[in-house]
Amino acid sequence: MWSGHEWGWGWIGLGMLQMGLFWILVILGIVVLVKWLAAGNPGRPEQRALDILKERYAKSELTREQFEQLKRDLKG
Repeated sequence: MWSGHEWGWGWIGLGMLQMGLFWILVILGIVVLVKWLAAGNPGRPEQRALDILKERYAKSELTREQFEQLKRDLKG
């Protein structure tokens, strides 16, 4: 006679599997979020290089000729 208890362990195993998948997704989500926040917004590499170049020119680390030459080198 079927009493309904035969399926009990199967449902427990399925529940454990679902809980494991849930926590794996939560942990992966946290890892992706931390990496995204740590990276910031790097933008295009050329734009970041140009920003650094402008900062160096503003600090008078480069002459105008050096700045223009390096800017041309970056663009092309």
